[in-house]
Amino acid sequence: MRRPGIQDDVSAQQVSTPLSGTHGSPGPAVPSLNADGGGWVTRARDGDVHAFERLYRAHVSRVYALTLRMTADPDRAEDLTQDAFVRAWDRLSTFRGDSAFGTWLHRLAVHVVLGDLRSRGRWEEEALDEDRLERSPRELHTAPARGGMTVDLERAVAALPPRARSVLVLHDIEGYRHREIAELLGVTEGTSKAQLFRARRLLREALER
Repeated sequence: MRRPGIQDDVSAQQVSTPLSGTHGSPGPAVPSLNADGGGWVTRARDGDVHAFERLYRAHVSRVYALTLRMTADPDRAEDLTQDAFVRAWDRLSTFRGDSAFGTWLHRLAVHVVLGDLRSRGRWEEEALDEDRLERSPRELHTAPARGGMTVDLERAVAALPPRARSVLVLHDIEGYRHREIAELLGVTEGTSKAQLFRARRLLREALER
């Protein structure tokens, strides 16, 4: 099973070298690496592939966790993590440092996931996936939980309809504001708030079962 990875000859066609770690766990970030400073971004922007690999290793775990929570599909999350870093490599010249590199990369990854959900017809509203709640935690959750989230909660989040799940993940887990979510999703702030309310209600109902 392919895991998120990056080769020394980074290109839009070739980003697939596995990193160490179990399936769905892209491996640890490089210790004591300041990925938003230290010149790594500048060097990568100048074409230094090794510098970009350092950035990759520093950020891949968080990007993968985001794609997994938004898609509820470990295999698809791996592919989208790859896609996000390929796109980041291609667009590094557009990064001007107005925000931290991690913030820029994170937003880019969100766009990649949302674009995938729309193109695959997964953006339409659908009922809560009851069957998904009955599956084993290993099937639904292969990345370490953050912020004290339990496996049951992760499983309930995975079972939410895509639109409600996206708003919940972006707002309650990733810390986006409704204004930012509305811009990303192409909806109004009121719609974002309504989807968050719906997601929280569905979670409560699922966890009370």
